[in-house]
Amino acid sequence: MKFLSRVLPILSAAVLGGVIAALVVGAGKTTHSTTTVVQPASASRIPTSFSGTLGTSRGLSVNQVYRQDGPGVVDITVTAQSNSGFPFGGTQQTQGEGAGVVYDTKGDILTDEHVVDGASSVTVTFENGTKVGAKVVGTDSSTDVAVIHVNVPASQLHPIAFANSGAAQVGDPVVAIGSPFSLPETVTQGIVSAVGRSITAPNNFTITGAIQTDAAINPGNSGGPLLDANGQVLGLSDQIETNNTTAGGQGSSSGVGFAIPSNTVAHIAGEIIAGQPIRHAYVGVFLNASSTGGAQISSVQSGSPASSAGLEPGDVVTAINGKAISSTQQFIETVDTYAPGQTITLTVKRGGSTSQMSLRLGTRPQTQPSG
Repeated sequence: MKFLSRVLPILSAAVLGGVIAALVVGAGKTTHSTTTVVQPASASRIPTSFSGTLGTSRGLSVNQVYRQDGPGVVDITVTAQSNSGFPFGGTQQTQGEGAGVVYDTKGDILTDEHVVDGASSVTVTFENGTKVGAKVVGTDSSTDVAVIHVNVPASQLHPIAFANSGAAQVGDPVVAIGSPFSLPETVTQGIVSAVGRSITAPNNFTITGAIQTDAAINPGNSGGPLLDANGQVLGLSDQIETNNTTAGGQGSSSGVGFAIPSNTVAHIAGEIIAGQPIRHAYVGVFLNASSTGGAQISSVQSGSPASSAGLEPGDVVTAINGKAISSTQQFIETVDTYAPGQTITLTVKRGGSTSQMSLRLGTRPQTQPSG
């Protein structure tokens, strides 16, 4: 069997090229930031520390976090079928491994979409060694979030509370729990290295607001929790940026890892569990990542809402529904507060003139169009 790496690589061609895909991520209520930036720390909030006091904040020790949350972290093994690649066709069985977080006492477990992508069978192993089969309830490749379900007694389930990822600050201590290299219940410690990062989803759209950490994350950590000093889920481990590989060709930790923010995870998971379709707003433009004084359009997708509205490369959007837009990040954050089907009014600078343009937001396609 071939072992599949369950930590995605990172390096978005769009971001590296100085352009951000604004084929926007919004699901209506979730707020994201989309450019690669570091948010300034608020002087009014003192980071919580592990087993120490800073001001009035006191956190748990790493051992206390593990003992509190370990029972709520599961090992996930996935069997899938893939093309064998042989001249006469056929399929071969592949196996991958990741981690997950118990979300409620009904049997819902959260993990990354890429952990269970293409699964023909899923097995969950709890901290006490109990193994059970699981079914995939639903997934969203735009945010790399999945919900799986197990039928076990409520006494076997130990949900972990979710933190507000929007409150994370650079320097906050974190703990990751997962199954790196098939070693379940592995704990690593680090800090929040940056917030508001952009990473590439499995369908090549952008996951925004990612938490960057130097806690060691390796293949098998995917879907496991990144926990704050109170033992609450700050995000799900998702990707690493690395120039290190193992003898088997898998990427390994270089101290730059990324987690899907908990606010995004909780919102998408809630929609999946409720049986609601996941729909993301779609504009259909690529934006200049470094534009100032507005959001400058680099290219427009053919047949997109932006194309129908008459937007052109070089246009600079300076306001949405009267709200001033000063940057690419602010443009995408603002659009992301709207739902597919809603109409917004853009204030657009083109050459030496300014005009108002009406744009009806579309629904994001399953995969990012080329552009």
